[in-house]
Amino acid sequence: MDKIIIIMPAYNAEQTLNRTYQELPKIYSEIILCDDGSKDKTVEISRTLNITTLFHKENKGYGANQKTLYNSTMQKNPEIIVMVHPDNQYDTNSIPLMVEIIRSGKADMVLGSRIKTALQNGMPYWKYISNRFLSFMQNLIFKTNLSEFHSGLRAYKASIFLKMPYQKFKDDFTFDSEIIAWLIAHKMTIKEIDTQCFYTKESISKTNLRQSINYGIGTLKTLIKYLFGYYKNLK
Repeated sequence: MDKIIIIMPAYNAEQTLNRTYQELPKIYSEIILCDDGSKDKTVEISRTLNITTLFHKENKGYGANQKTLYNSTMQKNPEIIVMVHPDNQYDTNSIPLMVEIIRSGKADMVLGSRIKTALQNGMPYWKYISNRFLSFMQNLIFKTNLSEFHSGLRAYKASIFLKMPYQKFKDDFTFDSEIIAWLIAHKMTIKEIDTQCFYTKESISKTNLRQSINYGIGTLKTLIKYLFGYYKNLK
């Protein structure tokens, strides 16, 4: 049986962490959460759930949070890593299929795509439009045909993190886009499956408009860097 570790990059997730945890399919060896300087009780709740809990004393950024998680996770020699945002926004029943695609060797990364049901499930319209625009641009530049690139539900073949210089990626939300750019630059396979998303008052993303704009600009800059061979040559 493959060793599967679920990671959670958390920030002010006290209202949704417990339910996210309870709804995870029990196929994992361990769950590791890193709290990025939350002002609430995320760390305390995580510890009561017997989750391996890391934390930053100050907010360092979403990308920096993931770097801490991958640094810790790779020391445990997993075969598969699944990233789940602890905001209870994603239907985690999708995880076993995502894991099976990785296990079968059909992909190095699997995305849980929200797009088919995003609007009917309450995704804010401005977020949907920005997602569609950025995904269109990424498909155009990467020469891919994915429905979205911006999901917080992802599964990875763990060994890619032994090769990927992720410590050199941005500490902000652009980190996710840089991972994809690096994978595609190195001819790795990305698959996706459809998943449900839920936009309740508690689960809706805490990313504000300024952060979303910065993320959009950062993603477009990532595409330019990709075109100039930055990720192919990054060591």
